[in-house]
Amino acid sequence: MRKILITAALGAGLLAGSAAAEDLKIALIYGKTGPLEAYAKQTETGLRLGFEYATKGTMMVDGRKIVIITTDDQGKPDLAKSALAEAYEDDGVALAIGTTASPAALAMLPVAEERKRILIVEPAVADQITGDKWNRYIFRTSRNSSQDAISNAVAIGKPGVTIATLGQDNAFGRDGVAAFKAALAKTGATIAAEEYAPAATTDFTAAAQRLWAGPTPLTKLQDMNPARYGVELSSGGNILPAMAAYKTLPGMEGATYYYHDIPNNDVNKWLVAEHQKRFNAPPDFFTAGGFAAAMATVTAVQKAKSLDTEKLIAAMEGMEFDTPKGKMVFRKEDHQALQSMYHFKIKSDPNVAWGIPELVRELKIEDMQVPIQNKR
Repeated sequence: MRKILITAALGAGLLAGSAAAEDLKIALIYGKTGPLEAYAKQTETGLRLGFEYATKGTMMVDGRKIVIITTDDQGKPDLAKSALAEAYEDDGVALAIGTTASPAALAMLPVAEERKRILIVEPAVADQITGDKWNRYIFRTSRNSSQDAISNAVAIGKPGVTIATLGQDNAFGRDGVAAFKAALAKTGATIAAEEYAPAATTDFTAAAQRLWAGPTPLTKLQDMNPARYGVELSSGGNILPAMAAYKTLPGMEGATYYYHDIPNNDVNKWLVAEHQKRFNAPPDFFTAGGFAAAMATVTAVQKAKSLDTEKLIAAMEGMEFDTPKGKMVFRKEDHQALQSMYHFKIKSDPNVAWGIPELVRELKIEDMQVPIQNKR
């Protein structure tokens, strides 16, 4: 009997020693329903493709199976906040990724700090996220409002240019305009007027009387022939359906976060080819962002050799990782991913459903002095 017990104990020890590593549980919190549904769906597609690419199809990292738990926050701050708390506490995720809307993302930040777990913000862009609302558990793969603003200021700002802005009346819109004004101050251009409207606005009549805007601002502006007043139009990049309006604006310049034909690297070539094969369409704006979040996660776990939060933070601060846009770097001071942006000029092609942003100049990390705003 004693011999049998000893053998059983040794066998149990061997089984425990060879047990599979703990799963890598990741929460994706996003506005899958609501006004930003298209953005959210692209983020999820990109995230899953990114994990597939980073793991060579195994969906395993250092012996850990990747498990993605998705929650729809509908773009609402209260739902986003509770979803993140539940993911950390009930689902036991090592880290979370999200969310789509900036107001919802801002509501999530204190939860990450309270639970001492990492939140990778993707794709929300408000500067406050890595600015005055930031905490050390927050990393962001998406660009921020300042990166949008600086790249667009480089594209259109010059002495003697007078600019009027129209933005959403929320953290995304107001942060974006504030950052744009700061960036333009260095170019010699000036802001003559600012207008804001609720995100759900469909009637821009009042703003149109002041800033040449309409229900679809760019299209309406063009219809009103602003050139007769010496007014030129400019906009940043957007998802492909929204860029259908750009077809009527050949020659318009601006700056964008991503367009599938612009980055020339192996990661982007794989993404474009696979997305086209599986969905009969090119990857879009936020597909690249979800992909980048997956690449950052895999790189961090491989580097940390652990799911411990402190070890992951140590690995991620200053970490470089590959994405469809090329190299990104998590800046140590605020955990913002520094990355390239792209100055474009619109080309209209009758065989393409949207205005094509042709590359004028890649604005690399070293070309943009993105301010640190968190006072760390």
